[in-house]
Amino acid sequence: MELQDKKQNHPIESLMQTAMQSIKDMVDVNTVVGDPVETNDGTVIIPISQVACGFAAGGGEYELTGSSKNTELPFAGGSGAGVSVRPMGFLVVRMNDVRLLSVTGNHLAERVIDLVPQIIDKMEGLFKKRDKFSEI
Repeated sequence: MELQDKKQNHPIESLMQTAMQSIKDMVDVNTVVGDPVETNDGTVIIPISQVACGFAAGGGEYELTGSSKNTELPFAGGSGAGVSVRPMGFLVVRMNDVRLLSVTGNHLAERVIDLVPQIIDKMEGLFKKRDKFSEI
């Protein structure tokens, strides 16, 4: 049981807990989904980001040369962490419409795809008017 207590209080645990707590403090839900911004016309814009985290920790005990009365071996270790936040786009919420505007990608192609249903409706309307005119 004494060996288990010694493992739980190992210095590497302290290094890992400190680094993980720092990452936890930096990255929360508000980092991925930002605070909404409301425009004058009632549109709500919500920024969306991608968060990537990396973490490393390591260490070891080494034996001192010479005679040492201390039974505990000296410990050397370190840890590091990195966080990357990259904007992905904006969620635009209007009365009857929700759209994701991407920061990357082909905006022209996305816009054309959004307009296809409207163009088809207008063409159908033109054909119906033409058919009614030809009947007269």
